[in-house]
Amino acid sequence: MQNGKNLSFLSIFAVLKLKIIMAILKAFKGIRPVREKVNLVASRPYDVINSEEAKIEAGDNVHSFLHVVKPEIDLPDDVDHYSPLVYEKGRDNFEKLLKDGMFFQDKDEYLYIYQLTMDGRTQTGIVGCASVDDYLNNVIKKHELTRPDKEEDRKNHVRISNINAEPVFFAYPNMKELDAEVNKIVATKPEYDFTTEDAIRHALWVVSDSGTVKNIIDLFAKLPATYVADGHHRTAAAALVGKERREANANHTGKEEYNFFLAVHFPDNQLQIMDYNRVVKDLNGLSEEDFLNRLRMNFDVEEKGSAIYKPNAIHNFGMYLNHKWYSLTAKPGTYNDSDPIGVLDVTILSEQVLAPILNIKDLRTDKRIDFVGGLRGLGELEKRVNSGEMKVAFALYPVTMKQLIDIADTNNIMPPKTTWFEPKLRSGLVVHSLE
Repeated sequence: MQNGKNLSFLSIFAVLKLKIIMAILKAFKGIRPVREKVNLVASRPYDVINSEEAKIEAGDNVHSFLHVVKPEIDLPDDVDHYSPLVYEKGRDNFEKLLKDGMFFQDKDEYLYIYQLTMDGRTQTGIVGCASVDDYLNNVIKKHELTRPDKEEDRKNHVRISNINAEPVFFAYPNMKELDAEVNKIVATKPEYDFTTEDAIRHALWVVSDSGTVKNIIDLFAKLPATYVADGHHRTAAAALVGKERREANANHTGKEEYNFFLAVHFPDNQLQIMDYNRVVKDLNGLSEEDFLNRLRMNFDVEEKGSAIYKPNAIHNFGMYLNHKWYSLTAKPGTYNDSDPIGVLDVTILSEQVLAPILNIKDLRTDKRIDFVGGLRGLGELEKRVNSGEMKVAFALYPVTMKQLIDIADTNNIMPPKTTWFEPKLRSGLVVHSLE
């Protein structure tokens, strides 16, 4: 009898534990642009362009969502970008878009499907609300550290505007049943369908059928975890503002909208991480010959000439120095393929080159190093070095989704500037209100 009681208790515990780790997806009443204006509204996200670029890009387009996510473009140049005036301006700009009829709110709680196509490759995500509890309980897994100043910036944007203006970019372990539900939806005509100036096609479907919404949410609940792919600061800000509001609400129930935040969830097998490369200002006092000799201690170094050399496999690097490209292949013993961090090429470069040879030990703060996303191409590395601004450039083989998930699952943190996802989500297609 005692054994039966123990088994019963263990079964109950297992069920409770299972409920804790199931991922939550919530439908919501999306606020979105009218169809005929969506191509004017949709903008690049706040963190891929600076304020000057945003001002130029918005131009005389008063409908651009940049006025909401980069509102400093509508204020004098000398205004502090972290001033309350900036966040208040963003809120006011969004309220004006609503008042002018550019945006409307769906009458019921829906999900949305967002598809991006770039260079013939398509990725299709489920737009819905993620759970603050999932973030706090590590069901939403992270692979990067956040900076307090950037986190506070995004928190202020959410606090004052009272919306999740931009979705975060999540990945989930691909599931055939979810794929089947999504594929049925994308076989129909989308609500929005437009191509941006960078030749990326954006299409969005509204999932209004209650049965389909329930099926997707129920299938999603079978996932053991989701993963922050891009947008760690926005994720942290949205979750922590939700936590603040629940702590300030004596009548908190857990069902309030502030308990959830806007996310686009993509199956991991549809995502591609691009290379994230490094350029360095000097050789730390070494001559080029001495630098190359130091490299040969831990790398097989092969001169490739003036043609761009792209790394062809893990642990192989391209290096550009004095108008020449080199192949650097890490020697056995300089990496640990059984360790989720030690296997990364960014780790090898830091531990075998940047720190011991070039004396660059903190990638977050050292001003002698800069980072170039793969979308700019390896020609950008040549340009930065040939101009004299930088002395040497390193091209890295891209991180894989498996590596990212392995790191998140083991509660490790990737080195800074490791992953670059393309295509980027457009902002302004769907907004989530915290009320």
